[in-house]
Amino acid sequence: MAGRFSRRLFLGGLGASLIPAAGLAQAPLVSLRPQARGVILSGAERLVAAAGLKGEVVFAVADVATGAQLEVFGEGASLPPASVGKAMTALYALDVLGPEHRFETRLVADGRIEKGVLHGDLILVGGGDPLLDTDALASMAANLREAGIIEVRGAFRVYDGALPYVFSIDPEQPDHVGYSPAVSGISMNFNRVHFEWKRAGSGYDITMDARSARYVPAVDVSAMRVEDRSLPIYTYQASARQDRWTVAKGALGNGGARWLPVRKPALYAGDVFRTLARSNGIVLKRVQVTRQSVQGVDLVVHRSDRLDHILRGMLKYSTNLTAEMVGLAATRARGVDPHTLAESAAEMNRWAASRFGVTGIAMVDHSGLSDASRMVPADLVAALVATQKSGMLRPLMKPFALTDRNGRPVKNHPIKVDAKTGTLNFVSGLGGFLTTADGVDLAFAIFTADVDHRATIPRAQRERPDGARSWNSRSRKLQRALLERWGSLYGS
Repeated sequence: MAGRFSRRLFLGGLGASLIPAAGLAQAPLVSLRPQARGVILSGAERLVAAAGLKGEVVFAVADVATGAQLEVFGEGASLPPASVGKAMTALYALDVLGPEHRFETRLVADGRIEKGVLHGDLILVGGGDPLLDTDALASMAANLREAGIIEVRGAFRVYDGALPYVFSIDPEQPDHVGYSPAVSGISMNFNRVHFEWKRAGSGYDITMDARSARYVPAVDVSAMRVEDRSLPIYTYQASARQDRWTVAKGALGNGGARWLPVRKPALYAGDVFRTLARSNGIVLKRVQVTRQSVQGVDLVVHRSDRLDHILRGMLKYSTNLTAEMVGLAATRARGVDPHTLAESAAEMNRWAASRFGVTGIAMVDHSGLSDASRMVPADLVAALVATQKSGMLRPLMKPFALTDRNGRPVKNHPIKVDAKTGTLNFVSGLGGFLTTADGVDLAFAIFTADVDHRATIPRAQRERPDGARSWNSRSRKLQRALLERWGSLYGS
């Protein structure tokens, strides 16, 4: 059934003008360009025209075995890759740090210890672990007590200097979106705080916490106030030690919850660790943040998962903070000390040029959240082809489902796709690997964007602007049609 579906869509949707299938070693290079009116369009051009997308479309597909480009549309042109850029970040981190790399978060004693009393400072040392969470800090607090510490006479400090501090991954995003938090050498819960509200009489009960699977500690570093208005829904103001939010009462309804970004990651982690330490009988003083190098003795060490496991989660859930932190860590491991995401991304671009011989990778961050990043599809494909020979990336990518004409996923589809998706408003991308029913492996990248329209959207409306959902839906439909075409056309 699945095979008949694939063939029927291929014949009915693509027409008789397709290039006949050939042995892939001799597959022709097809450079597709927009045609003048009245000229007969090729199969791929028909798909692009039928999609009715305003803006630009570029794509490339190549044979993994030979590296030969099979189709290129918009040759040499680049567009924002959105989260497809995380595939390049994964390659960068794997190559520089290695798949077995682990990040360490430490509790360090700077002072002598006598009968369980630390006569000096306790320092929570961030090591760039993007998956550190409340549960991990709770285990560290319990292990500190098991190590025999019952009292700390000195200061409690949090070191966040393993990575540069960045206020927001993309400052062009609205203040309240949880996918653009701050970045620093220590993060917790992806640098997001949980905001929950419940109606109570004529007002609301508000909580701000750092919840995880086992704990729900309240936090002081983020505060919320309900104000009697309809718009704007959220406002943000920074103070020296607190993220101060307000929310419009008219938008709350009977209750709800959402994650808000944290702008003070070190204070956030320190705030929560103090609460967890207190539950173990260890009272710590007010949190102090430091970026100076740490001296002392390790009391507790928390080690992260292996890097390849971290990257699998990053590619599956498209976590922006993970991408930025592992990208920054890779840049530092190359001996470069970046002060911004753009400086670190520039080093990644240089690495890509050296490693894969490409010049069309121009990322300004590691997550693809900024629409200022640009990528030439054929250059990403070249990197994917080179990497697939080692089998390093595809096992970390998420399976991508092909659908029937009604948009329903087709079980046991003969074409198998593992890819990274990318979505911004009026920007969509897909890049990865395709295996045809005959077992031929292809690498591909598809980018679509209406950059001009996106630039007209006010910052406050960029979470859900009008028309973005339908535009992105048409783009995803085009992506699936192209995959069907390639899977049918380039099988042996």
